[in-house]
Amino acid sequence: MALLVQKFGGTSVADVERIQAVAKRIAASKEDGNDLVIVVSAMGHTTDELTGLAQAISTNPPQREMDMLLATGEQVSIALLSMALHAQGIPAVSMTGPQVGILTESAHGRARILEIKTERVRRLLDDGNVVVVAGFQGTSNSLSGVPEITTLGRGGSDTSAVALAAAIGADACEIYTDVPGVLTTDPRKVADAQLMETVTCDEMLELASLGAAVLHPRAVEIARNYGVPLVVRSSWSDAPGTLLTSDSTSHRGSGEGLELGKPVDGAELETDQAVLALSHVPDRPGVAAQLFEALSSAGLSVDLIVQSTHEGSSNDIAFTVAEAQLEDAKAVCQSVLDSMDAKTAGATLSTQAGMAKLSIAGAGIMGRPGVAARLFDTLAKGGINLRLIATSEVKVSCLVAGHQGNKALQAAAHCFELGERQLHLNPAPSGAGQPEVRGVALDRDQAQVAVRRIPDKPGTAAAVCRALADAGVSLDAIVQSERTHGSGEQLSRDMGFCLKREDLGRAKAALQPLLNQWAGASFEEGMAIARISAVGAGMPCTAGTAGRMFRALADAQINIEMIATSEIRTSCVVPEAEGIKALQVIHEAFGLGGEVKHQAQGTEAPV
Repeated sequence: MALLVQKFGGTSVADVERIQAVAKRIAASKEDGNDLVIVVSAMGHTTDELTGLAQAISTNPPQREMDMLLATGEQVSIALLSMALHAQGIPAVSMTGPQVGILTESAHGRARILEIKTERVRRLLDDGNVVVVAGFQGTSNSLSGVPEITTLGRGGSDTSAVALAAAIGADACEIYTDVPGVLTTDPRKVADAQLMETVTCDEMLELASLGAAVLHPRAVEIARNYGVPLVVRSSWSDAPGTLLTSDSTSHRGSGEGLELGKPVDGAELETDQAVLALSHVPDRPGVAAQLFEALSSAGLSVDLIVQSTHEGSSNDIAFTVAEAQLEDAKAVCQSVLDSMDAKTAGATLSTQAGMAKLSIAGAGIMGRPGVAARLFDTLAKGGINLRLIATSEVKVSCLVAGHQGNKALQAAAHCFELGERQLHLNPAPSGAGQPEVRGVALDRDQAQVAVRRIPDKPGTAAAVCRALADAGVSLDAIVQSERTHGSGEQLSRDMGFCLKREDLGRAKAALQPLLNQWAGASFEEGMAIARISAVGAGMPCTAGTAGRMFRALADAQINIEMIATSEIRTSCVVPEAEGIKALQVIHEAFGLGGEVKHQAQGTEAPV
């Protein structure tokens, strides 16, 4: 006998026939001896229809009233499904989020879960009932202490299900949807996308944050933090689907605030690093591919890679290697520059040894805009300047002067309340035996922005990120340019980043007062872009991954506008019109395709 939480999405309960089919599946699982908590979404497009009604009445309805309205969608689903279960002879009790004890913060439309009181659901399970819970909703105490209905925002039913599984100690949480599981990419864009049998939670967090909508990052974050076995399966078959796995050492146990626990659970420092920077290289397809293929052929292992937003017809590329490999890497770079005859365009090579890489790690870091800003604030107060910055959903890394490395590590530990066991010095590469690329994701909802000629001194990156964080704007990639302007006290750099297109106006408004304080600084919106990312837990242990990705794009004559890497992700910004083509060639380059056999049955988006 197992205690299971099963979640069924909107297409799975879209009409009476599908609700009855779901009831039969649940009945079969109950008859197998399982105790069941079922979480359901609103039927079909109910949420969209309710939102349309509200907008027909008001262009700016109060968010409290929107929560009151939208919460009714799931209430219809749970009542009908409970009736269908009773018709199957299965005792069932429907419960709203407030009734089941989901307590949230007081933030209408985007509340995070604080706690789930499980006494009532446990009593109902002990009495032999299937408990049917409305996803996407909970309750909070307002400033006056009066309970208020809240909704959890996009992906809220996934979040409800995994949070319930964590709170009651379920043996597994099963997410039933209209695709067979997590696929290597979106099958609507790449016909031979294949099912992944397993994927790590860290990989799924990266994929989900990049627009792969089969699971919401918040749900994956809870599964990772609390060790909830999470399975994504089809509502239309008995196939096993995809199992999400997590590192057992990161499990927090229950009762730590669920979604409001510490966002950072570790920090690490890698010493004896070196950075190489190629400035003013030609801005054309194939340059990055040629460089990193040559480095791979020489047996050199590259860590961080940053290509900034370009100016004119040239670009800057910077990357890090172990200090012991600096001279060999320098020779390879010089050879590549000579073969491109890039010197005539003013290309230069600079190097710097004696660096250290500081990283903080934790689920959902970039979903909380203030985390990176807090790190940069802390380092700035310690007089620590940042040479390179690389960000992802689960990690923020920055390159600092080697003699300040230990100071930076201790500052990060103090900032995020980390114990000695959560700090790691020169950790061994992770991911041995894992695929170098597990999946490829395309995000076309991004905007590219640069802030030009901002002071090159401690505190600048912190100030930029703090202004955006205070405006609630999350950055999906931060790239600090290698190219500098001016000298001495007037030395400045550019910083580029990607953000959600819908946040572009807020970002500009938030940054303009800050930029006005710096002579010559400006805000610049880039061209229409798409971001293509390869994700794999085995990437740190596999040489040449970036080079293969860049070569696939170069052979397709797709120019790379920006590069940002993390430990398990390599992302390239390309022109928006080339996005789908880029996805297809990279998926093929890593041999992720196969037979065309996985087709979506409805409208819930696959990876």
